[in-house]
Amino acid sequence: MKRPIIAVLNGPNLNMLGVREPEHYGSATLDDIEQLCAEAAENAGVGLDFRQTNHEGELVSWVQECRGRACGIVINPAAYGHTSIALLDALLAVGLPVVEVHLSNIHRREPFRRQTYVSQAARGVICGLGARGYAHAIQALADMIEDEK
Repeated sequence: MKRPIIAVLNGPNLNMLGVREPEHYGSATLDDIEQLCAEAAENAGVGLDFRQTNHEGELVSWVQECRGRACGIVINPAAYGHTSIALLDALLAVGLPVVEVHLSNIHRREPFRRQTYVSQAARGVICGLGARGYAHAIQALADMIEDEK
């Protein structure tokens, strides 16, 4: 039996993890997070499609490609969460369950980071748990998918 796929989509500058502002984002690299996600997906019994881009249009296209291919989306939109109505519209259009993840606690940061457009499309938001937040998001999304069967 084919396992459902969860897409884990990452926005701009996350390719710089481990180097960029470790006081906010920790020391884990994006490769470390991908490995953590692969283990979480295996434990949850789902497949994984893990991607990162610095380009808003590409991220929007990837969200659209999830329709009919993935059963849910974990997204760390990074700065696009605070700025991109196009990303919000794409997430709403695909009609899939979404969990938004942020490595840092956006509510303890600058005021402009405290609100995200993406959260309007998300069933849940995990922030401030570092890389571990991704594993929690994958498990939560896998549970949602199972509950909806």
